Amino acid sequence: MANKKITRKELLKGPDEFLTLSNRAAIFFGAHLRELKIIGIAVAVVVAGYLSVYAYMGHINKKGQEAYNLAYDALTDIADAAAPEPGAIAKKEALGKAEGLFEQVIEECGMSKAARLALPQVAHIKFAEKKYDDAILYYERFAEEISGDKEYEDLTSMALASCYEAKGELKKAISILTPLVEVSTNPFRETAMLSLERLYRLDNQPEKANDILKRFVQEYQTSPFLPMAKARL
Repeated sequence: MANKKITRKELLKGPDEFLTLSNRAAIFFGAHLRELKIIGIAVAVVVAGYLSVYAYMGHINKKGQEAYNLAYDALTDIADAAAPEPGAIAKKEALGKAEGLFEQVIEECGMSKAARLALPQVAHIKFAEKKYDDAILYYERFAEEISGDKEYEDLTSMALASCYEAKGELKKAISILTPLVEVSTNPFRETAMLSLERLYRLDNQPEKANDILKRFVQEYQTSPFLPMAKARL
């Protein structure tokens, strides 16, 4: 049986759907006014808190970046402070000033992004000052900060290997570089292989050093370091 057609008259007699929904909404809001006020206040507090934190972090990052730029400018104006030439003492003092500025970024703007980047800068300066243990500590702190970022991790490993080599702890340096050489897709593998070859020679392991060079010559035919590698075979 076909549905009965509703006449225009019956439609007009029926309650307006929009008005019915509006009335229901009004009744609901009236009955739950207190709860809705609490929810509204809570949302407002959360939004205000988010905005204040966002603004605060923006201020911290800006302050940290300004301090970092100041320290970086001081560092780039310095040549090798250990060079035996006139003005070396003044350069060493300037290096110490740059170090202090970077440490200030870390201590006073620790929550900023710039503070993380200041860690390897201080480590580099410590290395230049031959304070290898201190350099290692800063590089390790940086490694913790960038954990999960493979390229930064590999670069930090190479820096740590250099610190241990400078300390004379060759086997420790070798253990750090070996995993980098084993990964064929590592973008820093060429440099890591040549560094590892040098470490093997310093550690009186010439056979392993030659094996590294043979692999290098075979795998990196277009490398700018190829002539040097061949000459050391």
